Amino acid sequence: MTIATEEGPLRRGAVRPGERALAPDLARGIMLLGIVLSNTAFHLWAARRGPSGWQPVDGSWLDHAVQFTMIIVLDLRVYPLFAFLFGYGMTQLYLRQTAAGTDPRDAARILRRRSLWLIVIGLTHATLLMAGDIIGFYGVLSLVLGLAFLRRGERALTWWIWVGVALILLVSAGPALSALLRGELGTFGDAGADPGFKAYASQEANWLTAAGTRLRTGLFVTFVASPLTLVGGGFILFLLGFWTARRRILEEPGRHRTLLRLTALLGIAVGWLGALPAALAHIGVLHVPDDMQSESGALMVLRDITGNAAGLGYVAAVALFAQWWTARGLRHGATAVAAVTSVGKRSLSCYLAHSLLFAPVLAAWGLGLGEQLGSATMALFALAVWLVTVAGAYALERAGRRGPAEAVLRRLMYGRRAG
Repeated sequence: MTIATEEGPLRRGAVRPGERALAPDLARGIMLLGIVLSNTAFHLWAARRGPSGWQPVDGSWLDHAVQFTMIIVLDLRVYPLFAFLFGYGMTQLYLRQTAAGTDPRDAARILRRRSLWLIVIGLTHATLLMAGDIIGFYGVLSLVLGLAFLRRGERALTWWIWVGVALILLVSAGPALSALLRGELGTFGDAGADPGFKAYASQEANWLTAAGTRLRTGLFVTFVASPLTLVGGGFILFLLGFWTARRRILEEPGRHRTLLRLTALLGIAVGWLGALPAALAHIGVLHVPDDMQSESGALMVLRDITGNAAGLGYVAAVALFAQWWTARGLRHGATAVAAVTSVGKRSLSCYLAHSLLFAPVLAAWGLGLGEQLGSATMALFALAVWLVTVAGAYALERAGRRGPAEAVLRRLMYGRRAG
């Protein structure tokens, strides 16, 4: 089927159900649980913060256990997973179109249109509900990186991946290493900076005031933080997603078991060990200067860099599970796997639904429940929100329907004749 668009003819429409692989969708479904748990810190607006300005430091021993686990397993570790899967999905879309006979330039135009609409959706989401939106952020990154790399050869892609590694070490780790050599690592950072969670405005009692703050934060994250991410080598996860999709590693994990096992083992180990000093300092086991724990401090730099390894490790672990599950044809737990996978197929709708269920209930301008909850009870609330989206996505899957946000984005990308 040829679909006429204003740019040119496409040889096919959006991905069809039979073309989807288990591993990417299952990874997206699990990733959304990680994201909703990570976002809980934004909504604990009455809690006392530590030097990092993010995770609270008050509460019971159970709250501290949750905070410790969040820092080790999720914070700055789930979003690299998102970046990788975003790049993977872009390349899948591009390759499906070109394999069907679509001119590569027309396929690239569809992806540019998708990126522009994601920026619009992201800024709208940030203004109305969630200043920490990542859709617009990745919309900008996908626009730039799609233009630069989708049609480039594998050699150029590999070369730029190594450039990204060098930039991460130079731009992100370089200042901390310089401070270490000067013997000033303890004062590297700024514990007196405003807590980062305030930029998300969940503590504002007036919705319009909060919306203004969220819009400014959303504009900064989308149009300032994303270019800085490119300069700092943050594009490496996107490019690794491009490279992996070209080799169909997640579609055919059985052919790449050695690579996936090594990535899962090393990635998760490096990621968790890199966050361990910050987690120990947060709960008071490790005593370091406050500047080191701050958002710009050495421990945060270490967490940030090693978080990329953890994100890749998580993807590899899910791919190995998907291969094991598929090879054995297991029926026990099949409904649970199908339900989580249905979330991954509707990741945009479920991501937006998180904010719709979170913000009005937790923010000070809404019901204000965030003032009453601790880290542990907030994590339970987040799990409940994710389970609601799992139930909704699985119901849509059983009915053979796309998520509402995916249906709208598909129409915006392909036009009325997309079906």
